[in-house]
Amino acid sequence: MKKLICLLMAVLIMGATSFAQTTTPAKASNKKSGAAAKKETPTTTKTKKDGTPDKRYKENKQAAKPAGPTKKDGTPDMRYKANKDAAKKK
Repeated sequence: MKKLICLLMAVLIMGATSFAQTTTPAKASNKKSGAAAKKETPTTTKTKKDGTPDKRYKENKQAAKPAGPTKKDGTPDMRYKANKDAAKKK
């Protein structure tokens, strides 16, 4: 009975380690120095899978601000011409 339990445990442990994720080493040509990588800013906005801007990022929050006055809840007040023109452009 002990041998059977030890055998099952060994099979489970080996099975679990075979499913472990492996990391691939990055190529030396693709690596950037630490200082250069930190100074670099992204040129594109981050988007969701459906293509809309992801509002969790600061640059996307700034881009979504309405052109004119807003209501108390933060949505654009469509009584003003600046907001109507911004809505037509989209």
